[in-house]
Amino acid sequence: MNRMMGRMIKALMNVKTSRQLASSIAQGLAVLFLCVASSAMATANAAATPEAEVRGTVEQAFQQLRSGNYNALYDLLPGATQKRLARERFTAALGRTRDMYELDRIELEAVRVAGDLAVVDSTIYGRARGPLAGDGKIVARQYLVREGGRWRVTTGDRASVAPLLAANPGFAKKYPPRQPRVYLRRDGRWVDMSNLLNAAKRRALK
Repeated sequence: MNRMMGRMIKALMNVKTSRQLASSIAQGLAVLFLCVASSAMATANAAATPEAEVRGTVEQAFQQLRSGNYNALYDLLPGATQKRLARERFTAALGRTRDMYELDRIELEAVRVAGDLAVVDSTIYGRARGPLAGDGKIVARQYLVREGGRWRVTTGDRASVAPLLAANPGFAKKYPPRQPRVYLRRDGRWVDMSNLLNAAKRRALK
């Protein structure tokens, strides 16, 4: 780019007429624009690392969940999950939980990528409604798989995660699944409500 700039300046110094000057300036600006555009594209491509792509996919999924755009969120599910779970059933199930919480933000820790697999440890902040109303957060481990050149989010679905990890034991050993932990803020501190909520869920299933 410095060499092209030097040529542009040299050409401007050698022009003799105003028409030549205008033409040279136009050509110089065109060269400069192309140089800047090429530099910007190179920077963007360098930034599009697998880790950045994974991070972007998780954040996109969170925003779709937060806004209630469950139909678009369904498109981010792995193919195996989509075959097992119809779009209408997925969107309806999430729609029934819409009044139970209000999502605020997501914090992502280190993103780890191994081939077509990725794992992200995240914390989702929001506000619970109903009997347990108050500020809450969920600490969870999220798995992703690349299909068709695009990252897909498992959304904590054990039926999808289990075969994925079984087929990749090395990855599973290094990044084993973790049970999501649910916390509510009580008297200025975070209280782990996971065991209580799991017990209530088991009673509801009996």
